[in-house]
Amino acid sequence: MKMNHYCYEDIQEGMNCSFLVNVSQKMMDSFYEITGDSNELHRNLTYAHTKGYKSKVVYGMLTASFLSTIAGVYLPGEKSLIQKVEISFTKPVYVGDELEVFGEVLEKNDLFKFIVLKVSIKRGTEKVLRGKMQVGIIN
Repeated sequence: MKMNHYCYEDIQEGMNCSFLVNVSQKMMDSFYEITGDSNELHRNLTYAHTKGYKSKVVYGMLTASFLSTIAGVYLPGEKSLIQKVEISFTKPVYVGDELEVFGEVLEKNDLFKFIVLKVSIKRGTEKVLRGKMQVGIIN
């Protein structure tokens, strides 16, 4: 991933970016190692099936963590500092899913030099996450 280096003045409402990511079992294992979240829904296929899911469900916060890449690499990139995130998880994500992570500038705050991004994560045409993110831009 090539990191962007936008300054506040470079950002315009309507600018957007996206990238693709494949959720792997290695990501799930790493997330478990970091958090210790041993919920059976994420770790046990049989248990997930008994609860009506087609496979183990990816940790929601693992899915949401890709929003950090939107701000920290793409928009604005290097000069970003995430200040606030409001999200909803709309569908479960499974290991092997290819996700499109998307962000679009909704507004700029000239006084405090932050932007508000509309964010979403899709699997194909299905939204699995939607929300907003406030990102400060450090010049």
